[in-house]
Amino acid sequence: MIDLKFLRENPEAVRASQQARGEDAHLVDALLQADAERRAAVASADTLRAEHKALGRKIGKAALEERAELLAEASKLAQQVKDAEAAESAANEEMHTAHRAISNIVHAQVPVGGEDDFTVLETVGQPAEIENPKDHLELGEALGLIDMERGAKVSGSRFYFLTGNGALLQLGLLQLAVQKAVTAGFTPMIPPVLVRPEVMAGTGFLGAHAAEVYHLADDDLYLVGTSEVPLAGYHSGEILDLSQGPRRYAGWSSCFRREAGSYGKDTRGIIRVHQFDKVEMFTYCRPDEAEAEHARLLNWEKEMLAAIEVPYRVIDVASGDLGSSATRKFDCEAWIPTQQTYRELTSTSNCTTFQARRLSIRYRDDNGKPQIAATLNGTLATTRWIVALLENHQQPDGSVKVPAALVPFVGREVLEPRS
Repeated sequence: MIDLKFLRENPEAVRASQQARGEDAHLVDALLQADAERRAAVASADTLRAEHKALGRKIGKAALEERAELLAEASKLAQQVKDAEAAESAANEEMHTAHRAISNIVHAQVPVGGEDDFTVLETVGQPAEIENPKDHLELGEALGLIDMERGAKVSGSRFYFLTGNGALLQLGLLQLAVQKAVTAGFTPMIPPVLVRPEVMAGTGFLGAHAAEVYHLADDDLYLVGTSEVPLAGYHSGEILDLSQGPRRYAGWSSCFRREAGSYGKDTRGIIRVHQFDKVEMFTYCRPDEAEAEHARLLNWEKEMLAAIEVPYRVIDVASGDLGSSATRKFDCEAWIPTQQTYRELTSTSNCTTFQARRLSIRYRDDNGKPQIAATLNGTLATTRWIVALLENHQQPDGSVKVPAALVPFVGREVLEPRS
């Protein structure tokens, strides 16, 4: 949720942010009204409670002949307090709903527009000239790495098996990511992948992205689409010690997405699937440290991409494609030879205090006063990386070179077609 103090002092900035996202700016006015009505309801209830308490003291000191009248007055005032508290509760609920409807404030440097209106910040590496390139699925099937047919037989469309060296490739990618994260000071985590509704909602995934989420109705639990969710919930309701700097976690988990509304898009291979594995960086820090931390997360992602030796570019994601929690998001997109374009491999988001305010995650400032923390996240490796790795390292004979950083995990330098 956004800071209400900021909203009251800068309503036009919040309206502009909503418009930049392509979202309803009138929600700002609804929140301002709900906020004013809630404060009025709280003030009214507080006044009546104080009057009722004062009357109680007066009754205790009153003469017997005065008590009957005072008691009648107290009974009447008690009902008014009850009604005021009901109105206060309703106003709080209205305000809570209106508050959650507003997305995070877009950073001033974010390009305005939709999915295709990003700004390219950097391009790294030169795509190799590959004559008649094979796509990752053709390569993966020929090399015995990917089995989509049996994945569909067992689980339905957009499921797959990674087999043999395909499994080793993924395990190698994720292990390399964890090693790099630990070297950078992250605490490795294997979190639960089922979370409660308040945690899923607290991270902002039950808004516009609700259709993407698998819900187990009998248990009222959600399967996570990223370990960002349980890592954000890990410290919910806590006051963190951030005096020594940001607190960083690297979560390794399976991730689940319904891919609602994407039928017919990227249905071939493992680009857009219902289940995949990922190592996700997650940071808690002071709000004034968030922008610098965002740059660090991006640099750690770039180090991982350098390790698998693929050409890529870094983009500043446009306002309409940020997601509700992020104030700014950088994507790293790898070159995919068969598509002759760049496709997202990593994403890192600065969520400022938006998630932490929902989840009540705080730290103590220099004066010992609790303040809302900032949260950030970033992908360090995921199953989709195999797509870029296979296509960019393919050889004319159908084999694929294994990047040097992954050779110790895979156990060979070249993956060759099965005879």
